[in-house]
Amino acid sequence: MKRRGFIEAIATVTGLSLSSNSWSIPMHVENPLHRKEPIFTYQSSIAIIGGGLGGFAAALAALKHGESVILTEETDWIGGQLTQQGVPPDEHPWIETHGSPKSYRQFRQAIRQFYKTYYPLTDEANAEEYLNPGNGAVSRLCHEPKVALNVLESLLAPYISSGRLILLLNHKAIQSEHSKELVQEIRVKNLVTQKESLIKANYFVDATELGDLLPLTGTEYRTGAESKMEFNELHAPEKADPLDNQAFTVCFAMDYVEGENHTIPKPRDYEFWKNYIPQIKPAWPGRLLSISYSNPQTLEPKTLGFNPTGIATGDVLNLWNYRRIIHKKNFSDGFFKGDITLVNWPQNDYLLGNLIDVSKEEFDRHVDSAKQLNLSLLYWLQTEALNDKGEKGWPGIRLRKDIMGTEDGMAKYPYIRESRRIKAVFTVTEEHVGKENRKLVAGLGEDPNKAAEFEDSVGIGYYHIDLHPTQKHNYIDFPSLPFQIPLGSLIPIQKDNLIPANKNIGTTHLSNGCYRLHPVEWGIGEAVGHLLHFALKKNEKPRKIHQEKTLLKEFQNFLINQAVEIEWK
Repeated sequence: MKRRGFIEAIATVTGLSLSSNSWSIPMHVENPLHRKEPIFTYQSSIAIIGGGLGGFAAALAALKHGESVILTEETDWIGGQLTQQGVPPDEHPWIETHGSPKSYRQFRQAIRQFYKTYYPLTDEANAEEYLNPGNGAVSRLCHEPKVALNVLESLLAPYISSGRLILLLNHKAIQSEHSKELVQEIRVKNLVTQKESLIKANYFVDATELGDLLPLTGTEYRTGAESKMEFNELHAPEKADPLDNQAFTVCFAMDYVEGENHTIPKPRDYEFWKNYIPQIKPAWPGRLLSISYSNPQTLEPKTLGFNPTGIATGDVLNLWNYRRIIHKKNFSDGFFKGDITLVNWPQNDYLLGNLIDVSKEEFDRHVDSAKQLNLSLLYWLQTEALNDKGEKGWPGIRLRKDIMGTEDGMAKYPYIRESRRIKAVFTVTEEHVGKENRKLVAGLGEDPNKAAEFEDSVGIGYYHIDLHPTQKHNYIDFPSLPFQIPLGSLIPIQKDNLIPANKNIGTTHLSNGCYRLHPVEWGIGEAVGHLLHFALKKNEKPRKIHQEKTLLKEFQNFLINQAVEIEWK
């Protein structure tokens, strides 16, 4: 057997990295970070730290071009906010036909096909081209996290088998070797075995949920809210506050089995959360554990409906139906005992602490407290919320631990709305995408009813500017315009081989509010995967591709040929 043939044959058991130009086997080498024991080293052309939608899309794009990729993920599920965090997709109204990379729409259809192939759908549901398994109000495609996980894993399976992809689950980045301009290697820890490894690559992608590589690699970044003086944004505060980050949420799933009692034991912190009133401005309308909240647009008190049978509750939204991921009426009679809903509501946004730039102990303490909030909300619904008979409690509500794949029933990772953000060559601000702000700043010949057009666009997206409450402030929610993703927002001001691919691109606190959703994150990631292949092929830095118009135009044409939309039509 020829040597390369032998290497290909053992790819899956050795963790081989292959590319069209070179190949290497993970090796035991002397630890360059000055530890005595040898350490396992992986090597590839591209290393992606973080397996969320941005990291996944970056990996898939690069792999399709023949690059070797290492993809790490802190949990045991890839898919980020769609799977490990349990958040059905938040999308714009045109998503079925345009406004995202074609690959994202194909992925969505693959989820639908999974249900049509393996689930006992009714004839009516099976005939729907745009099947919505949960018929949730938040999206045209509300589904179980595990179904998305199955589809994502199947898309990567051929590359894992061929050895082009090394997938390292349960691995967290803990250290790096870097200079001012370059990252040489990243040290990762297996959170199950506690063993450490090194990753070497030509390019590193920070696709973590919180921008974890930025402080590890000395990459300059921002957090929280910028001041009005810095970017002259219409809705920015007068004073910057780097701690003013959006609330995170630990999501969970539940169903309803009428006539049964699934009431959980009274949670440890129930009395605290039952009486908790958020101390934010403008004021929250009362206790968090209720079906009232602040209207995001007006901040006036707003009452929702709640009925786990799915029955409409007058002219107000039935909170149960909002993120419902299984509607039992879509399936054969009796297959599901009840509907399944995903709880990512105003009532379980966590407002008592940050997860950015804190110790592991503080991180874990806040996540544990957020889980206690969840259990308290569940117990309150089971025992206190008014039911359809005018009595207290819906005891038939059942915590569905299996949906999230965890022993406690909580999501594997918090749903992160706001990350560290790189200080980029170009920063997207409210004046580029905010509907009201655009009317104030649009220049001569520009349409004030359109978002800013970027000559270096590498993708498009749309969502209103939606900022959940912080520890200090209530909702910020106002209209935006269909926007582009500028290449300059993906390039750090100094680092040459580190690129962001999640919520950590060059946006502000405000503009992040519309760049943070599922299809935009995927679009950012896919652009990054194509960019790094293009850079390797041309032997040019991403910075130069951005700077030189001829290279930029060639790259944009390359993206268009990959079915990536870079402008709204």
